[in-house]
Amino acid sequence: MNVHFIIHEAYEGPGAFLLWAQENNYITSRTNIYLGEPLPSDNKLIDILIILGGPQCPETTQQQCHYFKVDEEVSFISDCIIDGCAVIGVCLGAQLIGEALGAKYEKSPNKEIGYFPIELTSEGVETLKLTHFNEREVVAHWHNDMPGLTSTSKVLAKSIGCPRQIVEYSNITYGFQCHLEFTSQSVTELIDNSHGEFEDIDSHNYVQKPQDIITKNSLHMNSLLYGFMDKLVFAYKQGSNLSNK
Repeated sequence: MNVHFIIHEAYEGPGAFLLWAQENNYITSRTNIYLGEPLPSDNKLIDILIILGGPQCPETTQQQCHYFKVDEEVSFISDCIIDGCAVIGVCLGAQLIGEALGAKYEKSPNKEIGYFPIELTSEGVETLKLTHFNEREVVAHWHNDMPGLTSTSKVLAKSIGCPRQIVEYSNITYGFQCHLEFTSQSVTELIDNSHGEFEDIDSHNYVQKPQDIITKNSLHMNSLLYGFMDKLVFAYKQGSNLSNK
C-alpha cells in the first residue's frame, strides 16, 4: 500500500497515521505544503491519500498564506477521488474534501480545542468501519470550522460543540473534523506553535487549558484510528480488485 500525506504545517504532522502505516510496512510519501513542495504529478501511484489539518481554511488566500494554494489542492483531491484512491481528511483536510466534492465548508457552532466526547449517530452505529467504537468516545479536537455536506454524505459522529465530527462521503472517502491522530508528541508541538488560541479561553465552552490537554492519554483514541484504517484498507482492496486500479 502506498500512503501519501499532505502536510500543511511542520507542527501538524501525521502522528498516529504514520505509526499505523509503519506498523503495517506500508510505503509512505509526503508533500510538505509549508515548504512549497509540489503535489504528486501521478496520483495513480497513491492508494491512500491523507490530508492533514492546519490553521488555514478553504478561503485562505495566497496573500494570507503564500504556500497554501487551495485551488490546486482541491483539484488534486478531486482527481484522487475520481481515480479511486482512498481519501481521508482531518480538520482542514476534511473541509478540503468537501470542497472537492462541491460542498462548501462552514463555521462550527463552537470552537473546540481539547479532549471532548463524540457520539455516533444512528448511521454511525450501523457503519462497519466504526463497529469497534463505543457509541460515545472521548477524542481530540482543534478547530473553528467543519466540513460541508453533499446530498449523499452521511454524518457518522457528532459532538455537543460541533454537529459534523466524522463524515462519510463514500465507502473510501471520509472527513474527520476531530483528531484521532494526535499523540502526546504531536499535540505538544501544536500547542507550542499555536499563538493566541488560548487567550480568550474563558469565553469558550469547549476549549481546555494547554496543561490539561498535554496530560491526556491518546492510546485508546489512536487504537480507534488504527481499527478504522485497517477496515478502510480492506474496503479499498475490494474496490481495487473490481476496478483493477
